[in-house]
Amino acid sequence: MFKLNINNMVAANSSCTNKFTPDQWINNNEYRLACSKAHRSSAERLIFEVKRIAELTAEKDRLNKEETDYHLKENIKTIEFSKDELFEIQKNVALEIDALLVGIKRISNTLNNEFESAYLICGKCLFAREHRIGIDLVYDDVQKELHKENELIQRIKIILFQVLEQSQEQVRKLKSILYHMNHDLEGKEYNLNVHQENLNSKESCLDLNSHRGKFNHNSITTLQEWEIQWREIILTGTKEINTANTLRSYVDKSLKRAIDDLNKQKKLTDEAFKKRIEQTSEAKIKLENEHSEIIRQTKTLGGQITNLEKSIAQKENSMALVFKQLNNCCKKEDSISLYDVYNKSLIAEVVDQRKIISELQRKLYDAQTCMRSLFKIQIQLEEDINIKSNTIKIDEVDCMTLRQILE
Repeated sequence: MFKLNINNMVAANSSCTNKFTPDQWINNNEYRLACSKAHRSSAERLIFEVKRIAELTAEKDRLNKEETDYHLKENIKTIEFSKDELFEIQKNVALEIDALLVGIKRISNTLNNEFESAYLICGKCLFAREHRIGIDLVYDDVQKELHKENELIQRIKIILFQVLEQSQEQVRKLKSILYHMNHDLEGKEYNLNVHQENLNSKESCLDLNSHRGKFNHNSITTLQEWEIQWREIILTGTKEINTANTLRSYVDKSLKRAIDDLNKQKKLTDEAFKKRIEQTSEAKIKLENEHSEIIRQTKTLGGQITNLEKSIAQKENSMALVFKQLNNCCKKEDSISLYDVYNKSLIAEVVDQRKIISELQRKLYDAQTCMRSLFKIQIQLEEDINIKSNTIKIDEVDCMTLRQILE
């Protein structure tokens, strides 16, 4: 519009110049002076016509100036409105950048502190439990929950790294939008200053002659192109702000879900540890009680073995006495020995003593065999108690002390 008005003014000036030039006016006056009085009336009518055209031209110039100033003021209002709207979007973009940077810091802290610590502690617990020995080196519920915890931590770390990369990329986009907005605002500020200068320009300016007849068409952008460019920046900024807002919400949800999932799994793992420690402690107490009973039983059985050995020795002494008595009976000087009731009684006593000694010896053998079994069981119980003590130390002291850091 501005371009068309300038061309109209140039065309008008060119038209006026083509109709009336100074040389023509001089020649015309000379010609008129040479003409008769009849031509004076034509000259007077021409002078009147020129005066009327000058007045009309001045009026038209005034109206054109008013219209141009009106459009110039409208342009100023439009630029100021677009500037205000861009300022508002620019402020929101800057706020989203700051908010996303806070989210990025939260994700980084969560990854580097909580999840890295949880991952290391879980790994240390798994490593420590590899030092269980004997029958306690079992793939129990604690081991299952620790592996679940380890897998969960790795999976969450991957998700949070993806969210972190998305947030960093969104910050990059917002900063790019902010750069274009700042550039556009600089352009609008420049145009606003130019418009204000044009609005305040007067014909009495000293440097008007240096610009007379000069006009650069190359740097002019149409109003439609200007509005398209401005609206595109506004729409892009609004779109990226909404994307950033959604991403921030996703960051909050991801962090909350990650912490909740970790705490939930940690609770399951700790409960498995607690249950396993209780089971191991209960088994250890039972083994210790059984160990005490074995020791008591061993002492009792040892006393019985001693009694059996004494009884056997006594029975052997008694049988030796009976044999002596029988031998004495066989040494009588009479040619005939009587096989009387006494002899029968001695022989019966020998038979009975042999049976009793044989029975006692069997019982002694059984008792000694049982004693060896009790000693073997005692050693096995002591080994199992040591195994349980080692497991309790690993689970309760080493692992649970470490896991208290996660609380």
